[in-house]
Amino acid sequence: MAEMERVVLDERSWIDVGRGWLPDADRLYDELAETLPWQPSRVFRYDHWFEEPRVGTWLTPATAPQPLKDLQRQMQHRYRAVFEGCSLVWYRDGRDHMAIHRDRDMRWLDDTVVVLLTLGATRPWVVRSRADKFADRPDKGVVHDFAPGSGDVLVLGGATQAGWEHGVPAVPGLTAGRISVQWRWTSKRGRQELGGSYRKPRTYSR
Repeated sequence: MAEMERVVLDERSWIDVGRGWLPDADRLYDELAETLPWQPSRVFRYDHWFEEPRVGTWLTPATAPQPLKDLQRQMQHRYRAVFEGCSLVWYRDGRDHMAIHRDRDMRWLDDTVVVLLTLGATRPWVVRSRADKFADRPDKGVVHDFAPGSGDVLVLGGATQAGWEHGVPAVPGLTAGRISVQWRWTSKRGRQELGGSYRKPRTYSR
């Protein structure tokens, strides 16, 4: 089992980094890219719908391939969290991206565990403090770029979702794809985030 290195963001927030955690990650990337029912998603902005620049899908523990089942069990044991399943996002090339954001849909953000497995191309994966959201600097307040490679695992814990933001910037000219596999859990402790549903399950993973 690979080692984890902890990066402390503040007194309540941290990110664990596991390089090369999953063997044969590129083979799994090919399998998932070719066989899963990928779907686009849309968001409503201002007065009309926009298609997001990526596609996604969802796997339960029963439908996930064995490497993902094994990783889920390892992460549940290590972090004492229970995941219902995993969501997957496919960045098909460098044009697909994710704006800097927090996982607010978990609703309770003061005590969470979010596990991210990268498959495929290495891309920037940036983090900034919410306090620097409007920083007037070329880096827009970004303080870390973890740039996970294929088979790497990032685990965002504690109050990271409350006080920090993360994103996957576009990479002009990149033709290779990246799949992000994501497991999420919240303890439902602390202040509830405004703007989300009150009916989120305790073991939120979607």
